[in-house]
Amino acid sequence: MLEVHLDPATINSRKVLAGLELLGVPYKINHVNYFAGAHKQPPYTDLNPNGVLPAAKDGDFTLWESDAILQYAADMSGTDKYYPKDLKKRVDINRWLLWEAAHWQPSCYVFFIENAIKPLLKAPTDQALLEKETPNWRRLAGVLDARLAKSKWVAGDSVTIADIAVAAPMHVHDKQRLPLQDFPNIRRWIAEVEKLPCWVKTQGPVDAATSPH
Repeated sequence: MLEVHLDPATINSRKVLAGLELLGVPYKINHVNYFAGAHKQPPYTDLNPNGVLPAAKDGDFTLWESDAILQYAADMSGTDKYYPKDLKKRVDINRWLLWEAAHWQPSCYVFFIENAIKPLLKAPTDQALLEKETPNWRRLAGVLDARLAKSKWVAGDSVTIADIAVAAPMHVHDKQRLPLQDFPNIRRWIAEVEKLPCWVKTQGPVDAATSPH
């Protein structure tokens, strides 16, 4: 059984949990309290010296980076339904995982912090930062929207781990106030993602963490 060390409410933790649910891989959660800063100190940093969530253990093997955990779990699942072994299909999925990590997640994260998290902390939103990031986010959204104009899911006509990875950074898109109005294909796709049983099952901690208390 895969042991995952995470906080279910965080973007990349939710990505891994939804991915494991999609893949049908058994797992055990070891909760690491993100809001208490437990990810920045031992014993968690003994697993992941980067001090970011999540991390996973399979026996004596330790792995970090959420997309790498998805890839590993997909290969240990016993099926290639969600991460095909066909070279071109797999590299297409890998392309979107890398794009998400390098470009999409950092851009969506600005909206996540400024519009979803800071209001909870009663901290002022940095409008200048949002205005600066919006053109870059719209450019990236255009890339994704164009892809989704050609296929139902990110990597073709079937759901894969690429959909979970790319959806995760915008998993509270309403609270993030992502400017989705000009991107109909993304709106159509994210609505389909939100119907997936794996997504529905992992929504509770997200709602709890991002709602006013």
